[in-house]
Amino acid sequence: MDIPNLIAGSIRRAVAEVFATMLSVELGPGELVNDPALPEPPEGVVSFIGLAGPWVGTGTIMCTPALACRVCSQMLMTEAASVNEEVLDAVGELTNMVIGSVKNDLEKELGPLGLSIPTVIFGRNFKTKSTAASEWVVERFRWDGDEFLIKLCLAKNEKHAAPQPIGHTLPVDVKV
Repeated sequence: MDIPNLIAGSIRRAVAEVFATMLSVELGPGELVNDPALPEPPEGVVSFIGLAGPWVGTGTIMCTPALACRVCSQMLMTEAASVNEEVLDAVGELTNMVIGSVKNDLEKELGPLGLSIPTVIFGRNFKTKSTAASEWVVERFRWDGDEFLIKLCLAKNEKHAAPQPIGHTLPVDVKV
């Protein structure tokens, strides 16, 4: 199974669907970024969401503050001139929808996956790092002149135990 291509295809489908449905925006296809040392912008908004189950990892959306405001404005149909709580919530919700859609798509091949709640960070001169045991699949998208990245890393969970069927009980030695 070619996991990186599976992830890239899922990201592209999810972004196209979520942007068309929630933001009324038709985006062109994403572009796979093969540079693992891709520099991070000097300022921006980054949203993380975790995946867990037989596979574990992290999904991320990275964008400029201007694009985050634009997402919020389109989503809430109100003007967002600067990054505030509503903008951060909108980017978190966008992450939840996009990575949630990717998760649903990947479950067809990888089995059930859980999704955490998003964490959104805004600031200048910061770095992000994941200790994931796999490489990131990075897709670059453009919305008019604005660029944003969707990143996802996923690795087999070696500690995951197979779930017990519902109603399954272990034998118990009961003495009466």
